[in-house]
Amino acid sequence: MSTTFTVDFFSTVDGYGMAEGWPGYWGKEGPELIADRVRTFAQEQVLVFGATTFREFRQFVTEYDEPYYDSLNELPKIVFSSTLEEPLGWQNSTVLHEDAVTAIERLKRTTDVPMRSHGSIALNRALLAAGLVDRLEVMMFPAVSGRAGGAGLLHGGAELDLELVESTVLDGRTHKLVYIPHVHGKVPEGVGPQPRKSGGAIADR
Repeated sequence: MSTTFTVDFFSTVDGYGMAEGWPGYWGKEGPELIADRVRTFAQEQVLVFGATTFREFRQFVTEYDEPYYDSLNELPKIVFSSTLEEPLGWQNSTVLHEDAVTAIERLKRTTDVPMRSHGSIALNRALLAAGLVDRLEVMMFPAVSGRAGGAGLLHGGAELDLELVESTVLDGRTHKLVYIPHVHGKVPEGVGPQPRKSGGAIADR
């Protein structure tokens, strides 16, 4: 028995997951993007959160009326936290007071229900570095956050090699990129610019 773990990240072109003073989706949502979210969260899965993202979404689903928020409410949820206690104030939620890397490694071996995590920067950096992420889904919005940006999942984290398995343009502007991530290891021989062979120097003119 085993399952997959997907990291789901909304990003600007410069790699930030949020920006002060910008609206949700950086104001670039459209019908195809929302339909993709509806399809994504209609699937059987367990949602996995860090404490900060859990608190944010627990509030979002009561304040905003997105067409996939009912699915977020109904799906089973796990939150890793050293401070939160049950009851958590969001239905179908369970808190785990343990190391996330150890717990996810165990859950991947002992359950067959796929897991998905949105946002949760510190949590997912650790899982990517540990090689526990099977799919990295990046929804890249046509915006540059610049100095207003924050929550850069891939900034300052592990080095990764990414295998592109899906690429879709939504609403003519937002790119959904799906990768299989691999922790970067030794660089193979013969890749990158190669030195000139002896005797191949360009003559001065």
